[in-house]
Amino acid sequence: MEQYWMPKELDFKHLRMCIDNFEADQLFIRLMGSYGGTIKVNEKLEGRVLDFKKNDLGLYILIDNKEMFHFPLKDGYYKGFSLAYERFDEKERPIILISEKNPYDSELPEPKNSFLRQVFDNHLFELYFKGRIDIKFHSWWNKPHSKYWEIDLNRKKP
Repeated sequence: MEQYWMPKELDFKHLRMCIDNFEADQLFIRLMGSYGGTIKVNEKLEGRVLDFKKNDLGLYILIDNKEMFHFPLKDGYYKGFSLAYERFDEKERPIILISEKNPYDSELPEPKNSFLRQVFDNHLFELYFKGRIDIKFHSWWNKPHSKYWEIDLNRKKP
């Protein structure tokens, strides 16, 4: 799996853009600390309406207008979402990239899934979407080695 980091100040804008423009497939939330951790939410989203609201009391994740999870955001968090791609080779084996690549490298197969990942209040939040969510360069995080990316709703398809 490959991950592309995005600036923290765009987190809730990116979350809204993805929910409003892409087909959400699965919501997964677990407690951090052990592999697999304590699973709090693991919901398929096909045919359901995903939403969120954020206020002074934190972040609320909703499915079909029902609160599924509340992140108080008391401890804050120090980095932004990452967007990860799941790609598979011709034998359906996962492709694992060691370093950051161009997400549009023609030698890589198209992603089957994209997902937003974040850690809020010691919980891993993963929201899966079908297909590719396009991104574009935003700024340097650690020039020349690491970049920040942002969701790109206007990318022209080749």
